[in-house]
Amino acid sequence: MRDPLAEPSDLIRSVSRALRVLESVGRAPRGLTVKQIARRCELTVATTYHLVRTLAYEGYVIRREDGTYIVGLEVADRYRELVAAFRGSPAVGETLRRVALETGWSHYLGRFVGGQVAITAVAEGHRSPYLEDLVPGFDEGAHATALGKALLATLTAEQRHRYLREYGMRPFTSTTLSTPEAFEADLAAGERRGMQLELGQFRQGVACAAVLISPDKDMERRTVLACALPASEMMTSARVVRTKLLTAARAIADSLATDN
Repeated sequence: MRDPLAEPSDLIRSVSRALRVLESVGRAPRGLTVKQIARRCELTVATTYHLVRTLAYEGYVIRREDGTYIVGLEVADRYRELVAAFRGSPAVGETLRRVALETGWSHYLGRFVGGQVAITAVAEGHRSPYLEDLVPGFDEGAHATALGKALLATLTAEQRHRYLREYGMRPFTSTTLSTPEAFEADLAAGERRGMQLELGQFRQGVACAAVLISPDKDMERRTVLACALPASEMMTSARVVRTKLLTAARAIADSLATDN
């Protein structure tokens, strides 16, 4: 797991500041002026001006006619590269899309990336509610998603507690698990059930189930498969969901084995 230590001694301040500027601009879809960016990043206007000009030259921010800056297209290019790197081989992506088409449920692959639970591939299903947050690279709410639970279940209890302390247990809904004790009990129930499950813990009215595809001593090679569907359907079809998930997991495991 990622070690939450203090900043490195060889931190390059200008790079760090540029990334803070980019993050601030990204959080403001209507755009920000240089003075607004400086205030939000706690930088001088002169320093911010130089950073913004550099980012604009490289295509990571765009200056609009009203003087505000928005995220540039180079960010989208880096995201596409991230998605491609996470997704793996065409065979894995094709298997994931085929399963989503056959079941109608959206399916997700997840693994540890830098010690953090992250979604690495998505195939949308027409019968599942659209979850705009669940895209490749999403790394929040591991305690509230079945995908996160399935990965955290592969850790020791001490590692899980450390993870939850570091990343917190944000209440996405009124039923989100909020204590490590409740989380441990939920994981134990998932182990007995043969799949991890959440009902309305991440999004009201939506359920998610997940199974482990590939256990491995190296935590960053562990992969899970999850699917999302209406909570009402999960409550009446949990066994069917488990059977379909396990079948799909075996097919994806075969594709992953071919990659390796």
